Amino acid sequence: MNKDSSIDNPSSLLALRRVAIDTYHENVVYLNRDCALYRAEGFQALSKVEVRANGRKIVATLNVVDDITIVGCSEVGLSEDAFAQLAVADGHTASVSQADPPESMEALHRKINGERLSKDDFLLIVRDIAQHHYSKIELTAFVIATNRGEMDREEVYFLAEAMVACGRRLDWHSDLVVDKHCIGGIPGNRTSMLVVPIVAAHGMLCPKTSSRAITSPAGTADTMAVLANVELPFEKLLEIVRDHRACLAWGGTADLSPADDVLISVERPLSLDSPAQMVASILSKKIAAGSTHLVLDIPIGPTAKVRSMPEAQRLRQLFEYVASRMNLSLDVVITDGRQPIGFGIGPVLEARDVMQVLENDPRAPIDLRQKALRLAGRLIECNPDVRGGDGFAIARDILDSGRALASMNAIIKAQGARPFNYKQPQLGALTFEVLANATGVVTAIDNFHIARIARFAGAPKVERAGVDLMRKLGDAVKVGDVLYRVHADYSSDLEFARQSSNKLSGYTLGDAKDLPRVFVEF
Repeated sequence: MNKDSSIDNPSSLLALRRVAIDTYHENVVYLNRDCALYRAEGFQALSKVEVRANGRKIVATLNVVDDITIVGCSEVGLSEDAFAQLAVADGHTASVSQADPPESMEALHRKINGERLSKDDFLLIVRDIAQHHYSKIELTAFVIATNRGEMDREEVYFLAEAMVACGRRLDWHSDLVVDKHCIGGIPGNRTSMLVVPIVAAHGMLCPKTSSRAITSPAGTADTMAVLANVELPFEKLLEIVRDHRACLAWGGTADLSPADDVLISVERPLSLDSPAQMVASILSKKIAAGSTHLVLDIPIGPTAKVRSMPEAQRLRQLFEYVASRMNLSLDVVITDGRQPIGFGIGPVLEARDVMQVLENDPRAPIDLRQKALRLAGRLIECNPDVRGGDGFAIARDILDSGRALASMNAIIKAQGARPFNYKQPQLGALTFEVLANATGVVTAIDNFHIARIARFAGAPKVERAGVDLMRKLGDAVKVGDVLYRVHADYSSDLEFARQSSNKLSGYTLGDAKDLPRVFVEF
């Protein structure tokens, strides 16, 4: 049977059924094993099928069911993602047929074999990814094939360009559109939520679209969601930026570099974040959002993503090469990543820290305040009218005067404010404390393990969950002092976090002379 014959053959038409399963950026179709079409076409589980309905079509991965309560013999079930793309009502008729392999499959096979790909090859691959033509297995193959050491710098540029080309690209009609980004790996590092209102109060255009957390207990979008709506319709996002010079929104609704969100759906469970994919992901999102100037934060430390200065310099050079090819002005800052930034790790706790800084609360974490001011200062100095070195003082004045708070409140109101009291944040009611087992000085904090404990506690999906740090590097402690407190909403999450902290607290106590030193810009 050819692809179009199913449309003319009434016996091949099935009723659509919405199967309430979140397959996370993968189109999945469900057919009953006793379905006449399933038997006639010789379908197999995990094969690719094409579903057509009401003039729309999708390519999806087939799953086979044996329970008619899930999908009947005259029905075709669709996962949430697949159903949303077809945009038809439950029960609408649809045709199902064998799908042709994605056009880019030959290029993918060449990359798996270690060959160098062209600009057109990457465009084909990324287009198929963005259109959900790849299964999770095929996506994984691409991610692994382009992992460490498998792409040269020009291929990274080709990948980034393709990711921009396959989505929407914003044009703000301005020569100065700024953004700030951190490569991640440092818990609690919510500087973007301070930098954005500071530079917006200075009059700079800063349309900040952020991702949800990939492997961390909270991303910028997760934390901002505590304060305001971050899933904004595209036109609303444009309106907010025009009115307030900035936004703090989730990028998934803006269709900016859509292939990136699909790739993240594979990278997240694999905990993969290769340099090549990181560079392409970050820069494609910034270019698509219309940014002209970017300050990039690369933290280094014993338990950060980047462990040494030589590694940081190699990554900086790759970012600078791709950015220059894409006509993006880039300022890379290598910062101290020896420990979490701020006290809170998890959406509500991090929102508390941010608001404390904006409110100039004496309890505000000084490291979060200072780092945000330095990054904001670097962005302010992108303005040719600002003398080099003056940015920090300007940023500090904006924060101390309350202008940054006013800017943030305006953005929150415009995006749809949510009730939040930073003085009495609603945290997970189930808690336990991790205590010092010796007297000494905090000489190391394991970023990865502390983040892991926060995730076990439920963050970021449970926004009230997380870890509240009571001690930082260099602090003197006695036996029995509280190192950190863990919050959770569910007893199972609390127990997972407790077991993880019992195996390893994430803190090292010793002598002050054992404190690690890093040579960074700040």
